[in-house]
Amino acid sequence: MIKDTTIIQGKHNKPILIDCTYLANGFPKPIIIFCHGYKGFKDWGAWNLMANAFAEAGFYFIKFNFSYNGGTVNQPIDFPDLEAFGNNNYILELDDLNSVMDWVSSNKEIKKEADIKNTTLLGHSRGGGIVSIKAEEDPRIKNVISLAGVSDFKARFPKGKNFDLWKKNGVYYVENGRTKQQMPHYFQFYTNFIENEKRLTIKRAVRNINIPHLIIHGDADTSVSIEEAKILHQWNPNSKLEVIKGANHVFGTHQPWEEDEIPEDLGKMIQVIIAFLQ
Repeated sequence: MIKDTTIIQGKHNKPILIDCTYLANGFPKPIIIFCHGYKGFKDWGAWNLMANAFAEAGFYFIKFNFSYNGGTVNQPIDFPDLEAFGNNNYILELDDLNSVMDWVSSNKEIKKEADIKNTTLLGHSRGGGIVSIKAEEDPRIKNVISLAGVSDFKARFPKGKNFDLWKKNGVYYVENGRTKQQMPHYFQFYTNFIENEKRLTIKRAVRNINIPHLIIHGDADTSVSIEEAKILHQWNPNSKLEVIKGANHVFGTHQPWEEDEIPEDLGKMIQVIIAFLQ
């Protein structure tokens, strides 16, 4: 098992930390690029065990930290850079994903072990929305998988008095339940969305996806309702919807994950994806 770590420069003056997990055998393997979600990072929970499982199944698995996710190259786990976190937005994340894909496409070393013409995007939660939008607009993508993915970015902004206070103050804070940090969200997050609303409307993107499209959701998800998965499936009737009974938003994992075994629901999710891609 090989795990290579690389740093590339993003479009917005911050580096992107990437790791690639694969079995080195000289055989061109299908690529999976994984996008983490809100308050997430590439090494969250059991994502490293997930990467190993896909590598063992014959895939070239790539995951990365969005450049404004609040982590740094030297401290990629958790959120030492809250100023970056507060200045993140959906367009930055789409640009980061594009930078990663450009790096994959032009990397001679990757071509020795991976089939760059066979790339799947896999996104968790907010990342599910990001990969759905990217899959609709980029012909390099052959399959797209939404994992406990959101269906509507706009619906997640504060409303009413909370929105008015956000606009007035220029920032609102959300407590991270695990680290207890007060995580800022600057008002640019909203204005950037409005400036790019057509592109960032997941409904529009999903209706236009014309490649194999898998939607996976747990029916015990209290963070993103399973109804959002059903809506995504309605918007693209050619998609495949897989419900994992009893699974929560993170498929039984948590941060930190200190066990050697993959949790049962995450294992089920991995097997669903492998069957879909094979």
